[in-house]
Amino acid sequence: MTDEIRTTCAYCGVGCGILAKADGQGGVTLRGDPDHPANQGRLCSKGFALGETLSLDDRLLAPRINGIESDWDSALALVAERFSQTIATHGPDSVAFYVSGQLLTEDYYVANKLMKGFIGSANIDTNSRLCMASTVAGHKRAFGADTVPGTYEDLELADLVVLTGSNLAWCHPVLYQRIAAAKEARPDMRVVVIDPRRTATCDLADLHLALEPGSDVALFNRLLAAIHAGGAVNREYLRHVSGFDDSLRVALAEDGAATGLPPDQIDEFCQLWLGTEKVVTVFSQGVNQSSSGTDKVNAIINCHLATGRIGKPGMGPFSVTGQPNAMGGREVGGLANSLACHLDLENPDHRERLRDFWNAPAIPAQAGLKAVDLFDRVRSGHIKALWIVCTNPAATMPDANIVQEAIAGCDFTVVSDLTARTDTARLADVLLPATGWGEKDGTVTNSDRTISRQRAIMRAPGQARHDWDIMAEVGRRMGWTEAFDYSSPAQIFDEHARLSAIAAAEGRDFDISGLTGLGRDGYDALPPTRWPITAQGQQARFFADGGFFTDNGQARMIPVSARPPVAQTDAAFPFRLNTGRIRDQWHTMTRTGKSPRLNQHLGEPFLEIHPDDAAQLGIPPAGLVEVSSPAGRCILRALVTDRVRCGHVFAPMHWSGQSAPTGRIDALVSSIVDPVSGQPESKAAAVAIAPHDTAWFGFAISTTEFRPDCTYWARCCVAKGWRSELAGTREAQDWETYARALFSLPDARCQSISDPATGTARLAFLDGDTLLAALFVSRNPVSLSRDHIAAQLGSTGTAPLSGRPGRDASDPGPVVCACLNVGMNTIREAIASGQACSVARVGDCTGAGTNCGSCRPEIAVLLGQVRQMEAAE
Repeated sequence: MTDEIRTTCAYCGVGCGILAKADGQGGVTLRGDPDHPANQGRLCSKGFALGETLSLDDRLLAPRINGIESDWDSALALVAERFSQTIATHGPDSVAFYVSGQLLTEDYYVANKLMKGFIGSANIDTNSRLCMASTVAGHKRAFGADTVPGTYEDLELADLVVLTGSNLAWCHPVLYQRIAAAKEARPDMRVVVIDPRRTATCDLADLHLALEPGSDVALFNRLLAAIHAGGAVNREYLRHVSGFDDSLRVALAEDGAATGLPPDQIDEFCQLWLGTEKVVTVFSQGVNQSSSGTDKVNAIINCHLATGRIGKPGMGPFSVTGQPNAMGGREVGGLANSLACHLDLENPDHRERLRDFWNAPAIPAQAGLKAVDLFDRVRSGHIKALWIVCTNPAATMPDANIVQEAIAGCDFTVVSDLTARTDTARLADVLLPATGWGEKDGTVTNSDRTISRQRAIMRAPGQARHDWDIMAEVGRRMGWTEAFDYSSPAQIFDEHARLSAIAAAEGRDFDISGLTGLGRDGYDALPPTRWPITAQGQQARFFADGGFFTDNGQARMIPVSARPPVAQTDAAFPFRLNTGRIRDQWHTMTRTGKSPRLNQHLGEPFLEIHPDDAAQLGIPPAGLVEVSSPAGRCILRALVTDRVRCGHVFAPMHWSGQSAPTGRIDALVSSIVDPVSGQPESKAAAVAIAPHDTAWFGFAISTTEFRPDCTYWARCCVAKGWRSELAGTREAQDWETYARALFSLPDARCQSISDPATGTARLAFLDGDTLLAALFVSRNPVSLSRDHIAAQLGSTGTAPLSGRPGRDASDPGPVVCACLNVGMNTIREAIASGQACSVARVGDCTGAGTNCGSCRPEIAVLLGQVRQMEAAE
């Protein structure tokens, strides 16, 4: 298949390679690249469905000024003029950029150069501040640079993998499958999961430590004390390390009670760690998104430094990132307190080298505003011109309602994005149409420092332009013609590589000088390449023999003490809220939400709550709950489960004002940040929970998009239209009148069944015999076969008022395997038949779990349920 194009996935930081081919109809067929070192041919459900997310139905295809379609010349002239005027009147710190880990490195580089080199302010921050800034800070404190010591291969070479604050099975499924395959090949390999929740990742665990939220420092301090007591300190390696004695003194004072774990579980973990030389500790958002996130990172690193288990095959601390180019953003200085190529903003020599290289007027000597502070300054009016690129802070920032108000009140806001429909884009004065995945051309860097090419598969639609091109043109219009005279991403990448040689000469870790002078052909053909790479070759791992990037060349162990989350639970807000991702969705669903297949698994926002808590509060399964905090309020569907402990709840972060207005979970999260990294504490809000007063529940489908008008709704696309969950506090007087208005079908033929006494109504609207829409209403949560009903849209025949398939039709049930569209009932039938007695056999019989494998834990649960039912009989 020689017409396939090698590119890289648009989602998480695993950085999976993809072989893609345009089908000539605006779509793409794709498969995992077997030659890419990150995924070796594997793809998760989201990557597998990328080709389903490229429709133009919601694309922004031309610039808009104040909501009116315009042209590029007018829009860019206005942006350049307003930013220039604002800087001239109020100074460079009166403007700001807020960018994204979904940008390509070349986009990021130009944005950073424009703000820090020529506007003269460091007020450029990124949504990566919300997901991995604590790792950056912890790395810099320990290593002197933001260096990831190891590689993905270490996950397979380790004899013990510790996953802390990382639901790898759902958030980084391909890495999870690499570990699962290694464990299957080497059954003696051990996996420990440290997480307050019992997640899908626990299916692989030999030990699950359900610690108290925020208590990771206490646990790893106990580990450090055990390392000392057990004689596992590597005195030879400590020649490369400072701070051991102080760190140990603080660790010895930690009794471990803050973890909430039984002492025997802590001892089991410590003995497993001490007795296994090849240990990799993987950490992610559960560590980073904390008011003590940086201390958590350093507590983990301390244990690896004390034992010398770092930088060698199968050993080391390993941060996995949440966005496709969070690492690339770190490399070009995308954070407000950093400079390109890991140069230090606080270092005057580094600022001088960068200023000379860029021939820039001046490099700011002080760090800019981190994300939370940046939007606070927007709200106070100190930031008067704001440019938001490829991200949706009105939905994703903590205190989301306040951030939304701040953006709306800014004097001048520019948004570059693919769509005008995000919560943020709707607030812009100027909207600029940008290219997206499949149209962009550049590089991304994954979690183990591998630089991969994203290549264009299709032409940009309408007037969409690349982000680097948009920002470079604004730079030229602001008067810096020569500095931003770029004609291709290859030219920008070459400049970045040349700058890295200067940074390396200053003793920095980031060095891609070996890729200088590739030219356009060499850049186009660039294979996945892990940095550092010099003219002499590549280096796989860091720090096996020391060589840290501190002033004295020694690593620093940091004394850290456990601190509880800042937001304390009390009588008014007695529950601890954890937030995170689900398996088949991404960020605020502007891309994944366009895939009907991905929407089938979990189609609405929910709150996981323990059965005992639900019973005490009078919350029935599938009922609606009102969740409130000092910051805001949400209405969510109750998912009653023992995966969370009493007093703890979990909700996903994907729903926005466009998909579920009352499900914007970051409206509940206060803007409490880590004092070192500035990263918000997104996993420990204190909340109150109560049943939502609901008079009726509904389920609706339609061949055309519709926006409900009721207290609660959550909608998503399906194969032939749209579906929505509904609820309200007052029943309609006439459900047919309500439904006709809901679907904008005043003249369609209606078939209905209703019972006013019980409050049930079922209505179907048809054009001839073709189903256009349907509404099902009840005073209790509506029970029916949702996927079956949604599949009837656009078909002819009997209206599906029964809510179930007929006797001659099968009902696969809710989707479990999104990759291959296998439903729960199909899996249960295969198990009950006796043909599928294991997860592997379920895959043989149904296909479920045979692609990305992230649904295998759910299949295992179904196996257990069926066996329990059979045993009870």
